[in-house]
Amino acid sequence: MGDSAALVRRAEDAVAAIPGIRELARSSLYETEAVDVPEQFADVKFVNAVAAYETSLAPEGLSLAVHGVEDSLGRKRSGLRHEPRTMDIDIVVCGDELRDSPELRLPHPEAARRRFVMEPLAEIMPGFILPGQSRTALEIASSLPPRPAARRLP
Repeated sequence: MGDSAALVRRAEDAVAAIPGIRELARSSLYETEAVDVPEQFADVKFVNAVAAYETSLAPEGLSLAVHGVEDSLGRKRSGLRHEPRTMDIDIVVCGDELRDSPELRLPHPEAARRRFVMEPLAEIMPGFILPGQSRTALEIASSLPPRPAARRLP
């Protein structure tokens, strides 16, 4: 919601500014069709990107910090899953850490099935292998169905 491209870049900058975090790479921005949203939002376009960071923070501390970034960018938590929002930052992977709690699941359980994650990840880290996977980010992205379409933004 709002100027999505600018908000994503502001979020990336804000995460990179968190003490204990250093940015390694960021992908292009991708405009994508909605995935798994309530029917009333089916025509909404989303802007997605992937950024890689190095951090000394534990996964739970990182999660709290990125929630703070979301909040600072106007994120309102209504409780309705997959609705349009000003900002949603997902931690896809955090080293080889494994978590399965209501607050944090690592690696992100849907990452390898979502083109809007794998295509930008393959752009910046084509040889990366997500924990629990045997194929690279590029191999997974190449194998995903073309829908929902992802359009790289300028």
